[in-house]
Amino acid sequence: MGHGEYQKHEAKIFTPSFIVLLVLTLIGFCLVALRFIKGIGAVSNMSDGYPWGIWITYDVATGTAIACGGYAMAILVYIRNRMHYHPMIRSAILTSMFGYGLAGFSVMVDVGRPWNAYNFFIPSQWQANSAMFEVALCVMAYTTVLAIEFLPAILTTLENTKWEMAQAIIAWLSPRIAPDKEALQHKLDFVRAGATWLKPRLDKVLIFIIVLGITLPTMHQSSLGSLLLIASTKLHPLWHTGFLPLLFLINCMYIGYSIAILESVISCYAFKRPFETKELSGLARIIPWLTVIWLSVVIGDLAWRGQLAKALSFDFYSRFFLLEFCLIAAGSFLLFSSRRRESIRWLFVSAALIVVGGALYRFNVYLIGFNPGKGWRYFPALAELMITVGIVAFEILGYQVIVKILPVLPRLHTRQQIDAAAETAQKA
Repeated sequence: MGHGEYQKHEAKIFTPSFIVLLVLTLIGFCLVALRFIKGIGAVSNMSDGYPWGIWITYDVATGTAIACGGYAMAILVYIRNRMHYHPMIRSAILTSMFGYGLAGFSVMVDVGRPWNAYNFFIPSQWQANSAMFEVALCVMAYTTVLAIEFLPAILTTLENTKWEMAQAIIAWLSPRIAPDKEALQHKLDFVRAGATWLKPRLDKVLIFIIVLGITLPTMHQSSLGSLLLIASTKLHPLWHTGFLPLLFLINCMYIGYSIAILESVISCYAFKRPFETKELSGLARIIPWLTVIWLSVVIGDLAWRGQLAKALSFDFYSRFFLLEFCLIAAGSFLLFSSRRRESIRWLFVSAALIVVGGALYRFNVYLIGFNPGKGWRYFPALAELMITVGIVAFEILGYQVIVKILPVLPRLHTRQQIDAAAETAQKA
């Protein structure tokens, strides 16, 4: 498979959706600045009883699972050797890179003493027995791996670009600042030559980077479950189990495949491209078997621990447990039908149900089912919510811009695909 199987989306960058997302991003980052100026208490309702809130619950515990599309697709393409899915992987990697990078950023916003973060880079300060340390190390390493995996898209663009924007800037500056055009052009040519030199060498070692990229999420996704093992008296019995590491690992996999479906459907609709029905149907065939394994472990564990009665008690915790369970089960049931797997509408609905249910499971474990004791209450402040909204808006904004300037989306090869894209545009 070569780099020619990808293309950038030819469209305007500055659109109404760009403006809306930019405004939400700026609001979120202004509140982040306020957090660092006035302290975490100025924007957060967290306390000693609830030392982590919506930022860790969503941006880290849940956000990294939603960002596992690249991980799930890499297993399918490089482990199961389903290379016909390869054109979809670059888009999944881009989504994962934003998700994991901003998860790391969220941690820096969340910690009470961010000025001590430099200790993480001093081996003598490491606590190798800590699951939290392992999560932090793997998230940072995986973000770096994702950036390297995405680097060929940047190198391909640098290699083939005609520097039209740079030339326009030079022409605009020329009568004002009078830059040395020849020297600047020489530097641009040097960058192009460097990209041409680096790309084939990177291709030779990329498989080792991919193996590392599969290993790291396997480690830290299970460790995200391990973090709550010590909270046996604070986490509700419906969710506290020795199977937490396994459940979190399987959970991230079925969420990863589901988010790959949602991403493809939404981007094809938004960018007026033909839907990748055949490929998405293949992904949808995998998801229900993963969820069946997950649901079986959950039910078997509850039965073994004698907690089935609590699951059906219809109290506050039971309702959230049943909601998570029913969302995942309903989405899985829909995907067992081959007819529904061939329908874009049903693919979207089922994948959305599974993503929402899988995300609710992580919310239940990290926040809703967590009770530090009497007297402690937590509900995220408006500023906390807006920071999270700003981070999500930045992810979508970044994806929207990058696919328009770098070859990320699968290339439309045939006349039939191009005609289908035109038909999609007319319907939209």
